[in-house]
Amino acid sequence: MDDPQVAEVAALLGAASRILFITGAGISADSGLPTYRGVGGLYNDTDTEDGVPIEVALSGQMFARRPELTWRHIAQIERACRGHLPNPGHEVIARVESLPDKHVCVLTQNVDGFHRAAGSQNVIDIHGDVHDLYCPACEWEAVVTDYAHLDVLPPRCPTCTAVIRPDVVLFGEMLPGAKIRRLESELRRGFDLVFTVGTSSLFPYIAQPVFLAAREGVATVEINPGYTDVSGVVDHHIRAGAAASLTAIAGAASI
Repeated sequence: MDDPQVAEVAALLGAASRILFITGAGISADSGLPTYRGVGGLYNDTDTEDGVPIEVALSGQMFARRPELTWRHIAQIERACRGHLPNPGHEVIARVESLPDKHVCVLTQNVDGFHRAAGSQNVIDIHGDVHDLYCPACEWEAVVTDYAHLDVLPPRCPTCTAVIRPDVVLFGEMLPGAKIRRLESELRRGFDLVFTVGTSSLFPYIAQPVFLAAREGVATVEINPGYTDVSGVVDHHIRAGAAASLTAIAGAASI
């Protein structure tokens, strides 16, 4: 990669001790996942085959009323993830976290679980993970590799027979309080380098850490082929794909 900013960002990465990576669907695009908006980044503005917008099909209200419809679209999200693996972008972030002089936090909107699969430990998956299942009616929970074993939708709890659900935030639902508190705690401790990678930064809780860092004079880097709501405030905007950019930065930093 011949972007002159790569060397500058590599120097920042080498010197930083507390680093925040904010990631969106763009980082998983190099794993073969689509980058459309919606839960999991799978849908554009058209209605679903059920004749309702995806925001309605994948809403908490619809799940309460017609769980089989919501589950059908959740299963489509999982199928899109199935068979795909973390890419070098995820792996670079995990490798940086493994360095003894670095504290890395990953704030991701993605529900594919790729950051943890790549080896990252300090992950705030603010929208959840499709592989984590639980029963709202009892304490049953499970982590699954995929949904291939779910023959009937909606699936039911093996303990109490209530409808189970994946631990993801549906449209119209509140963000999980525990994860918000974790993010707030990390932000209070502060960072000396903030990356925003492959996200349009449309949600306030995704854009806010970047704006906060810029306001406080903390170095900020955006990796995104296009322009977003935070492009105007970051110190460096590398207009390229996530995996290629992060690989080039890590190479220049000898990581």
